[in-house]
Amino acid sequence: MTHMTYLEAVVVGFVQGITELFPVSSLGHNVLIPALVGGSWASDLNVAAAESPYLAFIVGLHVATAIGLICYFWRDWLRIIAGFLTSIRDRDITTADQKLAWMLIIATIPVGIAGVLLEHEFRVFFGKPVRAAIFLVINGLILYAGERFRTRRSRQADAEIEQQRATAAARAAGAVTERPRVGSAAAGSPAAVGADTAAVAIPAGTGARHAAPRSGSAAARQDDVQLGIEADHRLTQRTFLDALLIGTAQILALLAGISRDGVTMVAGMFGGLSREDAARFAFLLATPVIFAAGVLKAPDLITYGKGDYGPIVVGSILSGIGAYLSVRFLVKYFRTRTLTPFAIYCVVVGLGSILYLQLR
Repeated sequence: MTHMTYLEAVVVGFVQGITELFPVSSLGHNVLIPALVGGSWASDLNVAAAESPYLAFIVGLHVATAIGLICYFWRDWLRIIAGFLTSIRDRDITTADQKLAWMLIIATIPVGIAGVLLEHEFRVFFGKPVRAAIFLVINGLILYAGERFRTRRSRQADAEIEQQRATAAARAAGAVTERPRVGSAAAGSPAAVGADTAAVAIPAGTGARHAAPRSGSAAARQDDVQLGIEADHRLTQRTFLDALLIGTAQILALLAGISRDGVTMVAGMFGGLSREDAARFAFLLATPVIFAAGVLKAPDLITYGKGDYGPIVVGSILSGIGAYLSVRFLVKYFRTRTLTPFAIYCVVVGLGSILYLQLR
């Protein structure tokens, strides 16, 4: 049996962490990188081979990636889990957190069933480098179509969010800059002081984020948390059937080269979600799926990973770090930017890989 080197583990581990959240297919990259590098990499890192230590490595990477996601969304998951538990206790679904918990569960069911039944067949048949490159091109076309043919509801949802935030920011800025009229009270008098205090009061709701004179990473993270709560309230305006249909799209990610987050985002946008909300739902939905996939294959890590535990641990740590940095970047990115650059990347890399693999 071949064994992985630390260099292989470092490169593949970090690439896995990045590409699992970027809509460019981590499995496609896991298949293509060894084939493109060639030599011992192609033999050491063959995902389709039986009893492959590389398969055990990917298991460890999935668990680490899920942990990276949980580290970023831990506040959100505490709310969601609490919502699930209280809905069980009360036998009712009334709050946004309760509904979101059940939406995520329902959306996970199709890919969970498909993964258990078809994962091995898909991995063996589609885990070939040329096939992965072809599906990477298809993934790029899906992402492009998702942007090019976005529904009117999705575009309107983007515009409404932008307008709400602009209004809130303007209201907050007006509250901060407003001053009492000349002659309304003597300067320095209690009345004037009271007027100034009233003028800078932070408005309730979204605008509070903009009015508070905070700085630093903690303040930025608090803003992200608040924006996430607002997004969750918007998501829970959708039906459970919407969640099921969006979640079903994840089944395509069993094909090496198709991105789980990418197809989930496209399905969400076709369903009328804003790009930002589609991305958030995709990231939240990915966490239990990725973690479950890792746990399900944990026995392979023990069976086939013997002699490679060192590289597996190192690569997994880098994968977790890469996942955390990726989701932190992408959550902000998709508030204002599109899937198009990732679509171009997938098509270019996919076509380039096909040519290289066929002509070398």
